Formats: sequence, structure tokens, C-alpha cells
Amino acid sequence: MEIFDVTVIGGGPSGLFALFYAGMRGAKAKVIDVLPELGGQLYALYPEKYIYDMPGFPAIVAQDLVKGCVDQAFQWPHAKCLEERVTDIARDEDGAFTVVTDKDRHRTRAIVLTTGIGAFSPRKLAAPSAERFEGSGLHYYARAFDEFAGLRVTIVGGGDSAVDYALALEPRAASVAVVHRSAFRAHASTVDRLRASRVQIHQPDFEVEEVHGDARVSAVTIVNKVQEGRPDIVDDMRSGRIQLIFNTTEGAQAIADSFSLRRTALTHNIPYYTTVAGARAAVQAIGALRRGSLEVAPLQSYF
Repeated sequence: MEIFDVTVIGGGPSGLFALFYAGMRGAKAKVIDVLPELGGQLYALYPEKYIYDMPGFPAIVAQDLVKGCVDQAFQWPHAKCLEERVTDIARDEDGAFTVVTDKDRHRTRAIVLTTGIGAFSPRKLAAPSAERFEGSGLHYYARAFDEFAGLRVTIVGGGDSAVDYALALEPRAASVAVVHRSAFRAHASTVDRLRASRVQIHQPDFEVEEVHGDARVSAVTIVNKVQEGRPDIVDDMRSGRIQLIFNTTEGAQAIADSFSLRRTALTHNIPYYTTVAGARAAVQAIGALRRGSLEVAPLQSYF
């Protein structure tokens, strides 16, 4: 089996720069990545988004940065193994390593890990109606900004990606709104730009409660937390829109809010759970009811 001096696991900008340095040192190098293209999340998720924190560039489009990194790294004929997921790394008797993937085995004298947060798995919108709109107006990343030209866009989140998306889409979309439940986590300078823009900001203490539409998303309902504006969750409980509550409290304000939630749940006959164990049991019971498999068993059968 052919052996390499250096194997880089992860084909984002850091991995590509590691390849560049391997070439500068005259090392025989290889890169392995689970994605079909080099560039990592920059290229896979937001190739048209501006990147503001790269040395030497006040701002650079992600796909342009990736192209530059690829051109720089592949001045030398490095091996490239894409769409391979690393499953194991073993130390061999001669001191070298065997990197095992879901497709092959790779021998190497040294390994550089530049995997970042690993393969991307988005945190999905918690609204119960959201899942059926995935790919039909509900997106977890935007690869081509012109697809949103003339549309009314709602962005959920408060990190760098959310704020950068909002600023990038503002001149293209008919309108842009940002919904976030807590403080912004993005860079302070880009948050300042967001607040100075035409983007509608619903933050803090706002969440998307429901996604509406037929074949595609047509609207969303956003809701305030208790005592942060109307309509709030208590209003939705009274109107019958919320029929089950899981509420775990942390902090003085959350405990104070829970009083009105518990009172409303009691007066409107809404099931109300305050622990993770209780919520888990409720979900399991609902699943059993839907399967028609709910049975009565004596406590002794569990011990």
C-alpha cells in the first residue's frame, strides 16, 4: 500500500493551507474529505456569502477564497480523496498510521486534523409544521442568493451566518426579517450594520411558532415569550393553538413566567410538563397511542 508523508483530514481552508505547507516542505501529501468538493462549509453551505475575518481581505466571497486556497495548495500534485468519511485511525507497528474510511484504507506517516465541527448537520426549526416544507421554501443554508430575489425572507438565528445572510439578501429580497430568541452572537460590527439596515429585527425573545403554506411556505407565525410583547404564548394557549406544554425553567424570570403558563394550562385543561423525564414519557405515550399499542401493566413488571 502506498504511503504518504502527510494526510490531511478535512478539505476546508485550514486543510488546504496545511496542504500548501506540505508542498512547501517537499512532503508527499493527501487530503481526505467527506464532501464532494473541496472548501468545507464555506463552499458547501454559503459560497456566495462574504467572509470578513480572513487576514489580508476586508471582505471576500467564500467561493473566491476557496478557489484561492485550492490554487495555492495544488501547486503540487497532492492526492485528493473526496466523498470519503473517516471511520477509524490505527497506529501501525512501524510507527505509521492507517486511516480507514468508508471506501478505502490510507497509509501515512503523519496526520493533520482540520475537520472543524465535522460533517454539517443543521439545527432544525422546532415548529411542528416545519418539516414538511423542507426544500419547499424552508432552507437551512443559501448557496445561491439570487434564488431569493423578490421574495419575503425570514431568517431564524442570531449567529454570524444569520446576520451575514440577512445583509447579503437585503438588496435582493422584497423584504428580510430576522427572528432570534436571545442576544446576537455575531460580530459586533456586522450586528451594527444589521441594525442600520432595512432588515426587520424581531429580537430578543421571539421564536417561529408555526410555518404556513400549501405546496410552499407562504408565511410564518412568530411569538413573543411571556411578558415580552403580544401576542405571547399565553395568548396562544387561551386561543387553543397550543395544546401541550413542556416548560423547564432556569432563572428568576423563567420561574416568574411559568406562573402564568401553569395557571393558563390549569384553567384551559392543557397538559403541562416541567421536567425532561416527564416530557420524554409524554412523547412515548403519544407515540404508543398513535401506534395503538398502549397497554396497562402492573408496576411489578418493571422491576
